[in-house]
Amino acid sequence: MCGICGMAGAPDRARLEAMSATLVHRGPDAAGDVVEGPVALASRRLSIIDLAGGDQPIWNEDGTVVVVQNGEIYNHLELMHELRRAGHAYRTHSDTETLVHLYEEHGLDFARRLRGMFAIALWDANRRWLVLARDRYGIKPLYYRTAGGALEFASEVRALPRGEIDLDALEAFLAFNSIPGPYSIFRDVRKLPPGHLLVWEESGATRLERFAHPGPVPESELRDDDEAELVEELRARMRDSVRAHLLADVPVGVLLSGGVDSSILAALAAQETSEAVHTFTVGFAERSFDERDDARLVAQRYGTNHHELLLHPEPTLLLPTLADAFDEPFADSSALPTYLVSQLAADHVKVALSGEGGDELFGGYYTYAADLLADRFGALARLASPLVERLPSSSSRASFDYRAKRFVRAAHLPPLERHHAWKEIFSTDVRAELTGSQRAFDPVDLYRARYAESEGAEELARLQDVDFAVYLVDDLLVKTDRASMAHSLEARVPFLDPIVTNFAFSLPQRQRVRGLSKKVLLRKAAEPLLPREVVHGRKRGFSIPAAAWLRGDLAPLARSTLSPETLRRQGFFRPQPVTRLLDDHVAGRVDNSRQLWGLLAFTLWYERHVEQDPPTLRSARMEALLV
Repeated sequence: MCGICGMAGAPDRARLEAMSATLVHRGPDAAGDVVEGPVALASRRLSIIDLAGGDQPIWNEDGTVVVVQNGEIYNHLELMHELRRAGHAYRTHSDTETLVHLYEEHGLDFARRLRGMFAIALWDANRRWLVLARDRYGIKPLYYRTAGGALEFASEVRALPRGEIDLDALEAFLAFNSIPGPYSIFRDVRKLPPGHLLVWEESGATRLERFAHPGPVPESELRDDDEAELVEELRARMRDSVRAHLLADVPVGVLLSGGVDSSILAALAAQETSEAVHTFTVGFAERSFDERDDARLVAQRYGTNHHELLLHPEPTLLLPTLADAFDEPFADSSALPTYLVSQLAADHVKVALSGEGGDELFGGYYTYAADLLADRFGALARLASPLVERLPSSSSRASFDYRAKRFVRAAHLPPLERHHAWKEIFSTDVRAELTGSQRAFDPVDLYRARYAESEGAEELARLQDVDFAVYLVDDLLVKTDRASMAHSLEARVPFLDPIVTNFAFSLPQRQRVRGLSKKVLLRKAAEPLLPREVVHGRKRGFSIPAAAWLRGDLAPLARSTLSPETLRRQGFFRPQPVTRLLDDHVAGRVDNSRQLWGLLAFTLWYERHVEQDPPTLRSARMEALLV
């Protein structure tokens, strides 16, 4: 696990070193760089595999190909044996070295052979081109900027020139609470899409090529096996993936939320290791958000080394700290517990498994059950809307009033539009009121483009695939990457492995969602491994009581951060509608917590990344190394 950066066209070593320094939190163990002809590459290393010999950059045998990478290649041992048989000579045992030899053997097709998470930069001196590659699921980030035939790239935006705010990206942020690719918050910076290569040639020309496109199979190709056989196969595939993700020369732990996804990872990891696995969880004083009891059940069953953290809001410290850690505006409030549980884990391990992807693949969200209900009761829901809208606002987690109001407002819409409406942060009209302008750009077009690619698959599978390609990539995986890397912790996601995803994409709807039952097959696969309370409990995740906090301890910070003076100075949001959102929420008239969290996240991010130089992150582990 590392941070990478570089440039092509006009290399500048001083500029390269400055870029690398901004990524020190991603790799505090070692730094390396190379300037080779028109290209400069740099890496910050977090040592996980081949601790002594894996420093980057790494060259091939004759020095014509050089690579840096951020990530882990889980099939590198198999590939290494294959490449050695083909005549390639290894100098290290690092998975990074496998990349140069695999590229020598297969050219640009090398990325198709990789099982893992990665962002790669590779310079080929013979062909005179620089190749950037991002893994098929978008687990690892990679940003780039082109101008005048030159290219700059980095693992995080903080290493690149800031430039002007992209108002289309801001529009998308207001709709989603995160910024979907290929956009970034800056107009001249873009995200390399998952499963893509970017090739820069010495002439200055660039091109994008797609090497992988995971997604649901056509309806005619769905599995129709006996359910018991599917259950056994899924359990075996999950075990295979967890075993692969445990590959490391350092201790590996599990971020344990108390839900079925992270719990099955903890169970399988405990069975695959000879020593006690470290598990980590967070809890809250608010009972509906506290998951420690269920996490303890799993930890006790498998005798893990269990660590807990009870969270209390410290708004003047925590929200600015989050704004520092996230290099773009990011408003998923679960980033806060993810950040803190990563800090807890980093005191004990360098690698932790996390459960991202399970919901999108196996049908874990309430919206999927709502999608099926709306097909039958959409018209009735519209008639019930006046009564439902009168329900009082609650501060509880996933409260009935919140879900009921969301359902009746959108149940009558076409499938994709209603699916988005149930999750939308600010509607089109409210966005226009906030910003004072109506933009032609519609963020939902990003959903529509992905939805069109899955034509022929089951309807629910198509909606899950939209979440898989947009929400998972640009919200959940961003959250996990930045929150863990802020503490120099590598987070691995075993659900996002071809051996699991290819299986999940072939399952019929009845094995994912039946009526109100979600994750049907995954829960059956988990039954022999986990306590019943965990297998059949309500959905878990590192979420926070944001609604209650914004009516209590967080209210003063929200008032001061979103003051009319600050909003006028920054120039993006009109003060009057923001103040109204705050007043209505604090008074308990409506739950505006997701909207307010988004406005807070953007405002704090802008103060700390644009109105001043982006902060340099330093984890406790880094401080110990410096001492």
